[in-house]
Amino acid sequence: MNRIKAVLEEKGIKQKWLAEQMGKSYNMVNSYAQNRRQPSIEDLYRIAEILDIEAKELLVTTKDKKE
Repeated sequence: MNRIKAVLEEKGIKQKWLAEQMGKSYNMVNSYAQNRRQPSIEDLYRIAEILDIEAKELLVTTKDKKE
């Protein structure tokens, strides 16, 4: 599970913009944001870099998931 959608909303950034920055399709970024697909570690770090946050901020811990 990831927090990509939540972080994008917090920052007021559109998925389309993120897709353009990453050189990925909108559909791929949307599937990351909807948690239908998980990004590779490399893509996760790239997303964090683009959004100017720590990669760990994009992750949901199993502890958080259970609560």
